[in-house]
Amino acid sequence: MKNQKRSRNQTAHNLLIAVFGAAGLMASCSPKSAVKGTKVMTAEYLSQGKVIFDNSCGKCHDLPNPKDHSAQNWVGIMNSMAPKAKLNDTQHQMVYDYIVSVK
Repeated sequence: MKNQKRSRNQTAHNLLIAVFGAAGLMASCSPKSAVKGTKVMTAEYLSQGKVIFDNSCGKCHDLPNPKDHSAQNWVGIMNSMAPKAKLNDTQHQMVYDYIVSVK
């Protein structure tokens, strides 16, 4: 009787491991989203992004109209220009978030 109970417990344990393993494998194979989690962008946050955009980008050239490019195109533009403007990762993200928020 004890062996049957132990065997059932072991089977249930193995089944749980298999289920979680399969779920983990499926999750690792699924496409990753561009945005992870939820981000709350306050007016203050976007305003800071605008200030960085105006001051860092505007010191070298005329500022482009944020509406002139799609959010996807801005990724490449920002990846190219942020190092030239010496933006750190946080500033880079703030400027990008500001630019794509302009409608």
